[in-house]
Amino acid sequence: MSFSHLDHDTLRQWQDSGTAHEVVDIRDPMSFSQGHIPGSSHLDNKSVGDFVERTPQERTVVVVCYHGHSSQQAALWLAGQGFERVYSLDGGFTHWQHHHPDQVVRDDGAGPR
Repeated sequence: MSFSHLDHDTLRQWQDSGTAHEVVDIRDPMSFSQGHIPGSSHLDNKSVGDFVERTPQERTVVVVCYHGHSSQQAALWLAGQGFERVYSLDGGFTHWQHHHPDQVVRDDGAGPR
């Protein structure tokens, strides 16, 4: 019942190759709407119950926060809920945005900044 660390290059490879995974972003709603990893969903205390119910436990889940710290606690919690493959994104969204600026979307439909 634990999680693993994932580097941003591996996540980018998974996205490019179509490897099945779910990216959940635990940052505050405003930060998420201003920029997030394509295909990710916002996860907070209100939506986590629905996420746990609708997501198969064998699904690979990648947790993203600002810098890769809070995501570790959330990943550990998800592993405790029975998810088998849970990852915390090292460096968080800040690192992702710096290294993959072409892979950031906003809720207003705007593309990379």
